[in-house]
Amino acid sequence: MAAFNKVILIGNLTRDPELRVTNAGLSICKLGLAVNRNYTTKEGESKDETTYVDIDAFGKQAEILSKYMQKGKPLMIEGRLKLDQWESSDGQKRSKLGVVLENFQFIGGRDENTAQASNTYEDNSGRSSSANSDVNKVNQSDESFDGDVPF
Repeated sequence: MAAFNKVILIGNLTRDPELRVTNAGLSICKLGLAVNRNYTTKEGESKDETTYVDIDAFGKQAEILSKYMQKGKPLMIEGRLKLDQWESSDGQKRSKLGVVLENFQFIGGRDENTAQASNTYEDNSGRSSSANSDVNKVNQSDESFDGDVPF
């Protein structure tokens, strides 16, 4: 059976990033992201729906996010869903769905805090990639599409 676990979200940070370093030297950053959805009801009324997502980042990405991001700043993340399960102090089984960050992109204009941040980042696999080059590849492929479907 095939499986695919990929999440792409754009939203605003709900709190300042929380960075900690393990005894082994691994940086871990915990973020909260608010993702908004606007829709219209059957009656024509405009509604807003906000979903709050907990995100975990590791390594160099964790360090960069904790250095350049603050509560309220917009961020695009790409990652995978992860289910955390535990038992509470009163014996109840608990679970929470979160996202493990794989890639990210700063969004919006640069201010004095993000002026030194680079658009190039490294994911946990050690691959280096540039968000700008990915966008350029998408734009080039869109321009070559003439609308005719080959079947």
